Amino acid sequence: MMRFAAKRIAAMIVILVALTATMFLLQKVSHTDPVHAYLGANASPAAVAHERHVLGYDRPIIDQFFTYVGHAVQGNLSVSLRTRRPVATDIREYLPATAELAVTGLAIAVVLGGLLGLGSVGRWRGSGVFRIVLLSGASTPSFLLALVGILILNGKLHWLPATGDIGYTNAPTGPTGIPVVDTLVHGQIDMFGNALRHLILPAVCVSLGPAVSIGRVLRTSLESAMDADFVRTARAKGLRERTVLFRHALRNSLSAALSMTGLQVGLMFAGIVVIETIFAWPGIGLYTDQSIPPADFPAISGVTLVLGVGYVVINAVVDLLQAAIDPRVTIE
Repeated sequence: MMRFAAKRIAAMIVILVALTATMFLLQKVSHTDPVHAYLGANASPAAVAHERHVLGYDRPIIDQFFTYVGHAVQGNLSVSLRTRRPVATDIREYLPATAELAVTGLAIAVVLGGLLGLGSVGRWRGSGVFRIVLLSGASTPSFLLALVGILILNGKLHWLPATGDIGYTNAPTGPTGIPVVDTLVHGQIDMFGNALRHLILPAVCVSLGPAVSIGRVLRTSLESAMDADFVRTARAKGLRERTVLFRHALRNSLSAALSMTGLQVGLMFAGIVVIETIFAWPGIGLYTDQSIPPADFPAISGVTLVLGVGYVVINAVVDLLQAAIDPRVTIE
């Protein structure tokens, strides 16, 4: 276990340094001057020169890079050129909404992927239709799926809201910053229902692609397991097919599906940026989208580092779950 933790920590450090170096390099090769973005296009040359010195952009590149890395280790992600606030403060404000959308989308993806894999192998009634619908939805680009969902479910049917994470201006904002949780904590059932309705459509749009990938891997693993000797033995004992599928084949097939789930987290983060922009979801995806036009590189770099940490941690958790589910898998 200690060796596994050490490997993961080392991998996290390497990934974060690589991400930081990449973002830093992109900032330097960009033709946009962050100082002008900070002061405005009408700033005088003297003001630009002074602010460049204050922000440290006139120092050698190596010094700038190591200074940024040192501050990042301490949790200081610099100051946003757009909001004029510490990037860490902005991320703390926007991160709960993204966490709400990502966790819900991942949960839906796991459920839909499990139904797709189990239904295909078990040949459940209606599984063919479910498979066609899910594959069609996953084959559609997420932005197009979101726009179609808004047009039909909001514009035509008026079932689900199109923007935001809650429709109340006086909704509670604590203790978590997640509306579906905070409204329940404060006993606001009407607000909870409203927040849940706002969450459904963007979460489904985020989940369909990962759901199909998870379902395909699970189906392949289940098909291999159903032809294995231990399954033949279970059948020879007279066990029902459903019992064989759930009690024997499923557990031996979850390892590959868990690996695919960990890989899909990174793709889900990329999709969330698009989905949050379309639905005006107040998360770090929308924050990043708003930071790109003014070349707010401190904000973009900060978000990239946070997502990188999240991706590495989630994959480490997936490895631990694989070892817990399948004794043949070792974390050493």
